[in-house]
Amino acid sequence: MPWLPKFLNLWTAAGAAAVVIPSLLVLYFLKLRRREMDVASTILWKKAIQDLQVNAPFQKLRKNLLLLLQLLLLLLLLAALGRPIAFFTPGPGKTVVILIDRSASMSATDVSGHSRLEEAKIRAKNLVGSLDRGATAMVIAFDDAAEAVQPWSGDTAALKSAIDRIQPTDRKSRLKQAYQLAEAQTHFNEAQLRTNVELPDVYVYSDGRVLDGNDLSIKGNLKYEKIGTDTAGNVAIVSLDAKRNYENPTQVQIFARLANFGPDPVKADVELWISPIDPTDPASENFQNRGTHVVNLIPERWDDKQRAEAEKQGNIATESVEFSLDLPTAAVIRVDQKYKENDVLAADDSAQVVLPPPKPLTLLVVTPGNYFLDTALPGLPVKDPVVMSPADYESKQPKDYDVIIFDRYSPKQLPPSGNFLYFGGIGPGLKLKPTMENGLQVMTGPCGVLDWNREHSILKYLALDKIYAAETMKFDVPPESEVLIEGTQGPLLILHREGRSLHLVTTFDLLQSNWPLRQSFPVFLYNSLQFMALGTDVNARQSLEPGATPRISRVNLERIDSKIKSIHLTGPGVSRDLPIPSAGDFALPPFEKVGLYKLEPSVPQFERIAVSLLDANESNLMPIDHPPGNIGETVLLAGGKSRLELWWWLVACGALPLLLIEWWVYTRRVHL
Repeated sequence: MPWLPKFLNLWTAAGAAAVVIPSLLVLYFLKLRRREMDVASTILWKKAIQDLQVNAPFQKLRKNLLLLLQLLLLLLLLAALGRPIAFFTPGPGKTVVILIDRSASMSATDVSGHSRLEEAKIRAKNLVGSLDRGATAMVIAFDDAAEAVQPWSGDTAALKSAIDRIQPTDRKSRLKQAYQLAEAQTHFNEAQLRTNVELPDVYVYSDGRVLDGNDLSIKGNLKYEKIGTDTAGNVAIVSLDAKRNYENPTQVQIFARLANFGPDPVKADVELWISPIDPTDPASENFQNRGTHVVNLIPERWDDKQRAEAEKQGNIATESVEFSLDLPTAAVIRVDQKYKENDVLAADDSAQVVLPPPKPLTLLVVTPGNYFLDTALPGLPVKDPVVMSPADYESKQPKDYDVIIFDRYSPKQLPPSGNFLYFGGIGPGLKLKPTMENGLQVMTGPCGVLDWNREHSILKYLALDKIYAAETMKFDVPPESEVLIEGTQGPLLILHREGRSLHLVTTFDLLQSNWPLRQSFPVFLYNSLQFMALGTDVNARQSLEPGATPRISRVNLERIDSKIKSIHLTGPGVSRDLPIPSAGDFALPPFEKVGLYKLEPSVPQFERIAVSLLDANESNLMPIDHPPGNIGETVLLAGGKSRLELWWWLVACGALPLLLIEWWVYTRRVHL
């Protein structure tokens, strides 16, 4: 039974009992040998005769209070030697913050037949039920964001109802924002109408697989409760990519990598499914199986020695698969892994990407001549880039290009819509204007890099700290513009949206900087073209992460209807109308679940939106034993219970009083 105590040294206590208890009983079984002596009293003679009548060495065991007390004393001491322990649910304090992880890994069904999130809810509601009178609590649900689902309240029914309302997501897990929210909310507790003096008790119900464990801090008595089992199995797709052949765009290569996060090696079937996107009916879906591969997956938790031993036995790992096929149209590509025997998480069993039609990106470069641009162009995802002088551009006024690069030139006219990249120039009539003094443009310099937006897709994974420019243009940056690179003398890279156009402005001349000599420059050009002309190159549109909020440019919206007021979003667990703002770009709401999303009416370059987990940390279901970031303590064990050592209580409250009673009885008998 779960309430019975457990013994840590049971066999030690049993061995000691086998020795001392029989020894005590033998002492009482042995007959007392009396010494013969001559006395005058007949009564004493009578007693001596009775003793002589029994010749056996052992006597009959009679009722003896001392024997009973000594047996009880020995039993208590032996039980204490066995180190009995009991488990209990510790009571929370007067102010309690309950943090519940709802990220993708918490949907794993490895806890008593239900998900980790459901187990966390059960334990959190048990905690709420143990609140003292006058105590208050709040509930925060977190994944890579945090939400206060129940503010401070002493109403246990309201707290339990809020816990029940928490829904799982397929997002990653981060704790920093949840801790910050908890600190902000506990600074002043409205339910108690006072500023908190004592630190709150903060209970974290999670498997501990957070991405920001080294960046955590919180003011509170943090208590981490581990959710999940160490033996949970999970086969996950952790990487997926598709690319058209540059020479033959209808030929497509698909690459996928899988990982085994369970305890045992497995063989898994990997299936490829294709659904062509029909331009006449973009909302239609017709997935067809186009191939199957088998992978042999070694557990990720194995060390090098175990892997080497498996290879000796012929168990060679094959973690990647590759498919090749002909796709003349746009399509949704989905890869499924079919191993289900011990796979407790479904969110990473499928991954998908959207492949645009085989249309190469068109690029126009307007430049008086630039060796570095000429060198970088062959490495860009464009087939036949057009290079034009500023004079030719002004005379021809070309329009039909996905991206136009202006190098050391500020054009007098721009097409009514498009994507423009400037190096040491700016388009006319924009809200983003160069700073002027006495009719002259203000220049600053020299200038280095102060900081840059590392999360933006244009600059992601780029090292820009060594860039130097001899001279930069000074700009009056409007609030709606975004500075991507901040220099020591002002902005170096500005992203500006206006009307139906996108402007990416580099405020310095490439020939007066060292950027073209650094490895980050061609990568920057590639990323910029990808960002400004999404979906027109040979690569697939990468899957979005759960929780992403993609932005649709005003240009794409007006390709449907310039007067469009709303758009309908459908996908896993969502079907809703979204109002479109009258100006500016349109940001979609966060996608909480993996799967395929559609917009009606269909928006160019957003015919399908693929959301896939593709995260090894979230797919690794091995729960962390220690609190994330090693902050706080893991006090809740064995299904939500804390361990209590009982041997001290047996000695102090049982054995010692019995010893005193036995001494008192013995002394009374001796004196009598």
